[in-house]
Amino acid sequence: MITRVDRLEFVHRWKREIVHTSYVPLHRSDIDELLTDCLDRLLGELTGAALPGEALEVGAQLVQIHFTNPEALSRTVRLFAAELPRMLPDLRRDRLFAAIGDLTAGFAGRLREQTLAEQEVIKQAVLHARDAAEEALRASEARTRAVFTSSALGIAVVSLDGTIEEVNAALTRIFQHTTGELVGGAVFDLVDEPWLGQLQDATGQLAAGELDRCQLETRRTEPNGTHIWTQVSGSLVRDAQGEPDYQVLLYEDITDRHMLQEQFRRQATHDPLTGLANRTQLESSLDAALEPAYPGRRVGLCYFDLDGFKAVNDSLGHPIGDRLLRQVAQRLDALAKAELALAARMGGDEFVVLVPDSRDANSVIELVDRLLREINRPVRIGDHELSASASVGIVEREVADTDAEALLRDADITLYRAKSDGRAQWVLFDAVHNAVALDRFKLSAALPAALEQNELFVEYEPIKWLQSDKLVGATGNVRWDHPEFGELDADRFLALAEETGLITRLGSWALEQVCEQAARWVQRLGEDAPIAAVNLSPRHCRDPELVADVRRILHKTGLPAQSLALGLPEAALFDHNGDPVDTLEIFAEMGIRLVVYEFGDDYTGVGRLRDLPITGVRIDGPHLASLADPDGPDPLGRHLVSSTVGAAKLMGFPVLVGGVRTALQAQRLEELGVCMVQGPYVSELASASEIEQLFAESG
Repeated sequence: MITRVDRLEFVHRWKREIVHTSYVPLHRSDIDELLTDCLDRLLGELTGAALPGEALEVGAQLVQIHFTNPEALSRTVRLFAAELPRMLPDLRRDRLFAAIGDLTAGFAGRLREQTLAEQEVIKQAVLHARDAAEEALRASEARTRAVFTSSALGIAVVSLDGTIEEVNAALTRIFQHTTGELVGGAVFDLVDEPWLGQLQDATGQLAAGELDRCQLETRRTEPNGTHIWTQVSGSLVRDAQGEPDYQVLLYEDITDRHMLQEQFRRQATHDPLTGLANRTQLESSLDAALEPAYPGRRVGLCYFDLDGFKAVNDSLGHPIGDRLLRQVAQRLDALAKAELALAARMGGDEFVVLVPDSRDANSVIELVDRLLREINRPVRIGDHELSASASVGIVEREVADTDAEALLRDADITLYRAKSDGRAQWVLFDAVHNAVALDRFKLSAALPAALEQNELFVEYEPIKWLQSDKLVGATGNVRWDHPEFGELDADRFLALAEETGLITRLGSWALEQVCEQAARWVQRLGEDAPIAAVNLSPRHCRDPELVADVRRILHKTGLPAQSLALGLPEAALFDHNGDPVDTLEIFAEMGIRLVVYEFGDDYTGVGRLRDLPITGVRIDGPHLASLADPDGPDPLGRHLVSSTVGAAKLMGFPVLVGGVRTALQAQRLEELGVCMVQGPYVSELASASEIEQLFAESG
């Protein structure tokens, strides 16, 4: 909501910007009131409080209150484009540009009406001068000459065949030619070729008496390359018998207005940083490229993402990063144009190259190879020599089998594969891989809502102490009852949660669910209640609010701290200096059991765990599977397990092994020194009530 003070300040600034550009026969307080009304009407359209069309009326009203100088319009547009996004943070840019375009059109339309009125006065003056020549020749000539010479509009008296017979000073200024250079020449020399036919048709109809008035816009290019845009209004003058006699053409210089409109059109379709096409133009070009103009028409789309660009911004600063983006954009644009393709910036460090009418996938791949070589060429920016690389997802297919949304989506997913497979390479779209990646994206997008909609639930994997053959604990496992894919194990979505940062929220939710259920077990089973175990992800372990969150959950649920075991990855036990993190001592002092999972994956770091307050370790891995082989374990697998278990025993850590399938496998593990096992041998995943029943029966 814009405050009254903001409105007053804006109006005062607006008045300062434009009041000196034009003579306005109004008191300053009246100007304030009119500009305030204009601002309110425009804001009403931008915020949806008023129907569309207010911006057109505001542009017209500026002309009505005599702000007719193009400089007043230019300053108004620049002020609105700069300040309105700040005053209305939620304002969409397309709505702002549309409103500014309407304001410009309203200004131009009312100014044109005013100009036509002047033109009619001039025409009538010319006609009156000719008709009244015998009665008041000298007075009429004086009046006509005054209008002719003093008009701000360029005036050319033209014969019926298009020869210029007379011009005024304004016309010489507009076209930067002397009277002698213009008189005697053809009026058709004052337009460029694309507009020549339109001017010839209009003046031809005047000369034939088919029209009495015409109006058109034309352009003339000067030898130095500059363009002169004019609005030409032609009028036919007839003789005493009513036959066509000659023509009067009035020229209004609209170059500034035309360039301003062109600037806004470009801003709406081009990226301001790189000058490449933006999403709006890409969408328009995609629609054109996907038209089935002929049978078998094909299209290619290449989605580029610069590798490691964030490191450039973080280390050298955004100005250097912006210059690098511009260099890459220029190279992409130059090569794309040479191949009749379109280069566009999607945002950030992502670019797209659209190849209409591609021959086949190989031709698009060849283009991508050339584009990558261009990107890889070193870039010199100030004192820095930078080398960029990019990953590319390529889609090439018949237009009859796709649409813009599918093409962009498939290219984006293929780009993700390229980055996942090692970066600095291209990957061609493959339907099978795309389906897998698409499912992954669907899960990633749906995961936040799954928490809110109670689609996630926890099941438990019991833990057995081998020596006593007694159940001692249960590990909580998050599962997802997905409406499309059915029940999903944690390995289908926990990695996605880790990548997106949702893992902290998900981990806290799982921890609270487990603790609530474990508190019920303690109430109902007493000393026979299982130890509740929850594995924390690496990212969750680094959460600065982890300790406070655990304290809150234990307090809320009433679960004794000694009834909770937290599984921690080895890497999360140490900070960036290699020192143990403080949370270990805090959790140990609270009475929480700490278990290191994936123990032994990094043999070089095992010794670091010796003096930590750890109550156990868990080992997993494919080398455990051979211990279930009836013919005997693989010697290497047995050695790896034995070495890992031996290291844990030397440090006094009980060992838990997951994924145990058979009694034989459990027996061999016990012989190697393993204390606890879990997996199908002990029990399949079970609900909280089933776990309670299992422990009640085993007790």
